[in-house]
Amino acid sequence: MYRILFALLTLATPATAQTYRPDFDPSAHKGPRSGPANEVAVLGSTHLSQLPERFRPEALRPLLDRLAAWRPQAIAIEALSGAQCDELRRYHYRYADTVSSYCPDTAAARAATGLDVPAATAAFETMLTDPAPAPAPSRRRRLAALFLAAGEEASALVQWLRLPPAERKVGDGLDEALVQHLGRLETRRDESLMIAARLAARLGLERVYAMDDHSADRMTPKADEAAYGAAIQKAWDNAALTRRKRQDETASRDLATGDGILTLYRSMNSAGLGRTVYDSDFGAALEEPSPRRFGRQYVAYWETRNLRMAANIRDMLGGRPGIRALVVVGASHKPYLDAYLHQMQDVRVIDMAPILR
Repeated sequence: MYRILFALLTLATPATAQTYRPDFDPSAHKGPRSGPANEVAVLGSTHLSQLPERFRPEALRPLLDRLAAWRPQAIAIEALSGAQCDELRRYHYRYADTVSSYCPDTAAARAATGLDVPAATAAFETMLTDPAPAPAPSRRRRLAALFLAAGEEASALVQWLRLPPAERKVGDGLDEALVQHLGRLETRRDESLMIAARLAARLGLERVYAMDDHSADRMTPKADEAAYGAAIQKAWDNAALTRRKRQDETASRDLATGDGILTLYRSMNSAGLGRTVYDSDFGAALEEPSPRRFGRQYVAYWETRNLRMAANIRDMLGGRPGIRALVVVGASHKPYLDAYLHQMQDVRVIDMAPILR
């Protein structure tokens, strides 16, 4: 009798676990009751490097105008911090591909400044805690050099763009190689540079904040690479992805004018995006039936990465409570970051649609 009862209770446990819902929801307890709120607007962006040749960078101007009118006091970008890259380099066996894909080479800046990533990071943080009321060009050149040595290229560009053109020259830690590199950053098709860094310079900010995270990256065993890729590709072969591609193609027909760019960004930040992303990508992967459960591994990576990105954004806000922050990130990240940030008690997520009108 007792054995039968125990067996029935055991069988009932999974169903109970599936229906359990925590009775505490952090998002239902927003605070504080006094003082300015932390406001975060997440701009879902295309990756500018992937746009066709008909894209014209000058067409970004109306987008930048609208973002500037919202007056963010801090800007976060989808890039790895120099500090994380420095850490990932220590674990070559796992992160070799990640480092080669996402981490800038700081060797030239280290040679010019004599500082490695930790030392350069400490140096720029020290300088920024003692801001000058009217920074001399020499200070901005020094900060640009330190940011490059720290692996923070977008922030280096912010300092470079805040210099008068005549002061964009060798000196104060910048040698000829670094000056040429900064010149290339000015024209590189990257939303962290063409949107975030330019907006930061326009608004008088000193830097942008790299908030991406690739610490969940794993080296797929070579024996599994083909099967993993095939499983994910099969999951992506679905009607929702076909509709999404068609929608993206329609929205990106005109990439040479401001109106065309606004059409694209309004589409990428429209209501219903989260369900579209889920149905076409991660929801489909979650259900793919491979024996090794490759789709669930992929979703685990994606959720972990976005949770850590959200934590980095929250950390940015923690140092300056009560600010207005903009996040510039790939469009598929936006619904996840909106949802995760909304759970936080001292964060108000702002609808991007009215900002883009």
